Amino acid sequence: MCGIVGMLAKRQVAGILVDGLRRLEYRGYDSAGIATLVDSKIDTRRAVGKLQALADKLAEEPLSGTVGIGHTRWATHGRPSVDNAHPHFSEYVAVVHNGIVENYRELRKELEEKGHIFKSETDTESIAHLITDYLRQGLSPQKATAAALKRLEGAFALAIIFAGHDDLLIGARRGSPLAVGYGDGEMYLGSDALALAPLTNRISYLEEGDWVELSPAGVVIHDETDAIVSRKVHETNLSGAAIGKGEYRHFMLKEIFEQPAVIGDTMAALTSTDNHLSMPPVPFDWKAVPRLTIVACGTASYAGLVAKYWFEQLAGLGVDVDIASEFRYRGSPMAQGGAMVVISQSGETADTLAALTYAKEHGQKVLAVVNVAHSTIARQSDCVVQTLCGPEISVASTKAFTTQLTVLFCLALQAGLARGVIDEARVSTLLQALREVPAKITDVLREDHKLQELAQHMADAKDVLYLGRGTLFPLALEGALKLKEISYIHAEGYPAGELKHGPIALIDESMPVVVLAPHDNLFEKTSSNIQEVVARGGKVILFTDKKGLANMGTKPYWVTTLPDVDPAVAPILYAVPVQLLAYYTALSKGTDVDQPRNLAKSVTVE
Repeated sequence: MCGIVGMLAKRQVAGILVDGLRRLEYRGYDSAGIATLVDSKIDTRRAVGKLQALADKLAEEPLSGTVGIGHTRWATHGRPSVDNAHPHFSEYVAVVHNGIVENYRELRKELEEKGHIFKSETDTESIAHLITDYLRQGLSPQKATAAALKRLEGAFALAIIFAGHDDLLIGARRGSPLAVGYGDGEMYLGSDALALAPLTNRISYLEEGDWVELSPAGVVIHDETDAIVSRKVHETNLSGAAIGKGEYRHFMLKEIFEQPAVIGDTMAALTSTDNHLSMPPVPFDWKAVPRLTIVACGTASYAGLVAKYWFEQLAGLGVDVDIASEFRYRGSPMAQGGAMVVISQSGETADTLAALTYAKEHGQKVLAVVNVAHSTIARQSDCVVQTLCGPEISVASTKAFTTQLTVLFCLALQAGLARGVIDEARVSTLLQALREVPAKITDVLREDHKLQELAQHMADAKDVLYLGRGTLFPLALEGALKLKEISYIHAEGYPAGELKHGPIALIDESMPVVVLAPHDNLFEKTSSNIQEVVARGGKVILFTDKKGLANMGTKPYWVTTLPDVDPAVAPILYAVPVQLLAYYTALSKGTDVDQPRNLAKSVTVE
């Protein structure tokens, strides 16, 4: 969740560290800071709020130094404040930390009894003092760090500098990701490759329990037993330009408008131009899988819910969809010969990773749908099918969601073909329907001004209901989540058939009800639900197609007519207008669209 960047160089690093933190803003944060060595002594600058506050402080009080660490903090232990902002430091050690030290209270009590003075409410400060305590016992920085790591319980990614050691930067990871960057006479640490994109394209990823020494001479990586190990160096294709906003006001809007291209890229990697599947081999036999488990969090879990319909309808394969944070603690029995699909944009989602580990311990083969090819989830899965959406910076997921749907649809077709539920002709027809979606999304984007007008009416709402049936029910959940995330309007998604089982009690003249209803085999039933809402004074905002509009007996408050699509791929198309509605509503309310309050992009701790 928090962002980490570190650098060891022959040039001044303060400005470069701040630039690296800017590329990590998407992760969510409420304070920021950097530390460097000035005349071999630790010096820091920290500020609450946006990175501009830190940049302003550095303009007033410049910070020199050729080795340094930086951090964007998302508060866990202790409110946002300068004292609680990272880096945390003693006279000898400065540290930045992503994660949670679960035994910090015991460590703090032990260290305070030894005379250590704490200045913050955080768990992280205990790490700085613990390493300091080992340094005072005569250990080297490397041995002091190794000893301290063995005392820590919980999850962490760490970057550490030491007074008097201008040629040393140490990193460590357990449960939270950390990447090492290789430059020309320089070395880097980052929470992910995006932080280091303009500095280097040569990256290695620390494995669970690894810690690393960076020096002008290069890199020494140790595993959790302190043995020296090697980790593969990857070349990335990220660049600083890839994460810019371009001509768009917000990253979210840019990423919404990128969807026709990235859905096309993802589809092209999985299909041939003559509408045949060209999928990577999976680590199991679809015919032999007794039951499929899909696990994810947030928006990715709604992609999984759509996939449940696809796998059951197109492949005759029963599916359980679980929220990862619940699955990991339920102790669910796993079917012998079963398989799991895990979905994560970042590939670092802590709860999803824990579910993956549980599944493998119980004999399941795991297929990952991720956007980051070298992420922890990708590396630990038996097979990866990558979404090719490129960097997604806005906290609210858009293009990652629709490319996840694209991958999952192709996987369902692969399973259906292997299980004999559908034939090549049906696959070809459905792939042609999928191939037409990007152009139809472009048509929706051309009409986004109509959704801007609708958003003006939505901005004053206190509560909103979203309704859908079949594969559009998960889209109702996703639409409600988007609105909550970025506009702070309370919203709930329901299956339209559940309206009479409680939610209808909320309907009055002030309640907007967003209904997603393409003209499919469930349209008539959804139309009846719309009439029930209108009869009670509710404001129905209907997303449908021309045939749906023509067959709607009751006139809704607002209609947005979408292009006709095959019902099988309708969720991919209908995702776009609900994204735009949430975006323009948030814009009308003046909220921080890309970095909504209290949220982080990549949830790497519980």
